[in-house]
Amino acid sequence: MSGTFRKQFFPQATARDWQDWQWQLSHAFRTRAQLERVFTLTEDERAAFAQTAKPFPLSITPYYASLMNPADPHDPLRLTMVPRGQEHRLGTGEFWDPLGEDAHTPARGIVHTYPDKVLFFATDFCATYCRYCTRARVVGSGKLTAPNATWEEGLRYIAEHPAIRDVLVTGGDPLTLADARLDWLLTRLRAIPHVQILRIGTKLPAVLPQRLTPALVRMLRRHAPLWLSLHVTHPNELAPAMQRACNRAADAGLPMVSQTVLLKGVNDDTATLKRLFEGLVALRVMPYYLHQCDPIVGSAHFRTPVATGQQIIRELHGRTTGFAIPTLMLDAPGGGGKVPIGPSFIEGRDGAELLLRNYEGRIYRYHDPA
Repeated sequence: MSGTFRKQFFPQATARDWQDWQWQLSHAFRTRAQLERVFTLTEDERAAFAQTAKPFPLSITPYYASLMNPADPHDPLRLTMVPRGQEHRLGTGEFWDPLGEDAHTPARGIVHTYPDKVLFFATDFCATYCRYCTRARVVGSGKLTAPNATWEEGLRYIAEHPAIRDVLVTGGDPLTLADARLDWLLTRLRAIPHVQILRIGTKLPAVLPQRLTPALVRMLRRHAPLWLSLHVTHPNELAPAMQRACNRAADAGLPMVSQTVLLKGVNDDTATLKRLFEGLVALRVMPYYLHQCDPIVGSAHFRTPVATGQQIIRELHGRTTGFAIPTLMLDAPGGGGKVPIGPSFIEGRDGAELLLRNYEGRIYRYHDPA
């Protein structure tokens, strides 16, 4: 598929160009005119470019575009990447900073919500910009384009707070940084004695798998224990290139987990998510969280009722491998942190017995005296 797409829309590009992650970034689709070279845009999609109320950038790598159906406005990956008019509408309960991150920023580039964990913003740049992004207020803004002083301030804050044992390097996408730059940051973080766990949050294995070069993977391995937390949306992303990237990371001993946002019209059904989670397990990626979509401004058309995710999790139990079922999570608005909101399988009590409903809907009793 990628080869056909390259020859049709980038005829001057060689197969070697296509495998170059920097070529992919430099040829990303960033304007309406560039998109219209490939996609048949709907009236709503075209109109979205005429509105300026939401300063949120567009970027789709050629590789990721090749996974989409250019003629189908309901293509699941296209829905997550191409602007639509709905994203300019302020819905009830929506905020520019829905998780209250700005209020939990004690140092530049640091979000400290939990006692022992921090987010470290390494960059605001992404290879692609998801239209439901929690950090739409900052990603692609250029606010972190000169990170030297910002990084030093963040490193100093972590070093001065010995309760911090877990650092999630995020952004933006940290894997868009050059190898040497990322190596420098990870080295500095690893040198802080009380930091036990390093994590990198990234969507690049799905949207720019060419980035996971042998050199990058070797460098990341040197900073073990280092976890990769992959943002994965739909089974259509599990293409051969992503499979190769994940296999390369897994073969190097890099543990990987996935986080998926539940999105209306994209992946909000059991069959789709079952394919996604089982496909990830086959790539040695553990499904970790299924997120209720955060109430960022302009996201109402993506958000499902909480009951939708609960029903999906209920239907997955007993019908797939246990560790292929993630935890359903909701990030409490205002900085309350992640709250598990999965379904309960306890139907109630009958005296000293718990009443349990199994995956088939049958009731079973468990003796559990008070």
